[in-house]
Amino acid sequence: MEERKEAITERRRQTRNKMYRYIYDSVNPVSKQQLANAMGYSLPTVHQNIAELLNAGLIRPGEIQKSTGGRPAVGYSVSDKIRYSVGIGVSSTNLKMLVTDVLQNELAYKNVSIHTFDENKIGNQIAEELETFLAEQNIPSDKILGVGLTFPGVIDQEKDTIVLSPTLRMKDISLSAVREPIPFPVFIENDSTSGGAAEWLGLSPEEREEDFVYLFLEDGIGGAVFIGGHAYLGGGRRSGEFGHMCLVPDGRLCNCGKKGCLEAYCSAYRFTRDLGITADEFFAGLKEGNAEYLALWEEVLDYLSIAINNLRMAFDCNVILGGYVSGYIEPYLSTLRAKAAARNPFETEAGYIKLGHYPTKAGMMGVAWHFTKQFIEDI
Repeated sequence: MEERKEAITERRRQTRNKMYRYIYDSVNPVSKQQLANAMGYSLPTVHQNIAELLNAGLIRPGEIQKSTGGRPAVGYSVSDKIRYSVGIGVSSTNLKMLVTDVLQNELAYKNVSIHTFDENKIGNQIAEELETFLAEQNIPSDKILGVGLTFPGVIDQEKDTIVLSPTLRMKDISLSAVREPIPFPVFIENDSTSGGAAEWLGLSPEEREEDFVYLFLEDGIGGAVFIGGHAYLGGGRRSGEFGHMCLVPDGRLCNCGKKGCLEAYCSAYRFTRDLGITADEFFAGLKEGNAEYLALWEEVLDYLSIAINNLRMAFDCNVILGGYVSGYIEPYLSTLRAKAAARNPFETEAGYIKLGHYPTKAGMMGVAWHFTKQFIEDI
């Protein structure tokens, strides 16, 4: 009898969860009748579950449309400010912090400079800066679902370590020391994997079923592969490490210690660290016709087109460009597409190369979604 009671309770929870998800995914407020029609539930069942969701503060009522004489239909929408998730992108020079609500809307953002990166102190620094950030934005700590952190490196979730982060000069670093000072549930993921998740969220429901490759262009280069709406992580969670594909045998030295990697030819370091300037300064110089910058950028686009064409040959799907470098590429997108198409024996155009929705915040958006997704699943 006890098992049957538990089964009935779980079945009721699943019904309530399905209704919440339907309301969550709807662009417009949803009426009880619409729920009943769309989901095949009886009106009494809909009434009961709507009452429970309202009492929990998970949804809110409102008019579906203005009245034209009769009583306006009541529709229901998700309560967006009921809980919050935090995404933090960790790099060698910055902590980028972002707060989202349940509907994945960005509520607050802050970029904090790191003058000296210390792997032994980064957890405490994150905790201190996060406390200040939440206080500045009046975000109540008791409403935080969790904090997601992204690192530019290979994460071993089972061993709870950063296996390797070439740009941070980190190897076999325990994540428990990073996590411990932070007074919230913490999830740690690779930055480009998280960025790919954010771009998947930015697609329409129909587009989410399509395959795509995400190429993450920052100080390092990474990526992600989404097949049938799901991230393919690989046996060692190293899928998408496109930055370390060899383009030029025995070529330029890469941050990983090997030679000829894509990252050595197309990362932001080619025109920031190596030239001693910022990305803004480099692209401003391009617009002004700086000959040195023009020659370097032409080379970057050449090698980038090789990498993108290789990804097209391997996966035969869209290639979405992300990371902060992608925010500068739009004026040169047609040139990049032409270069990629010229290398392709099967296609004469490269419209499959697309720019992402979140060039500077994708990783944070994606890792924050980890906790929002958990919240939705547990309702």
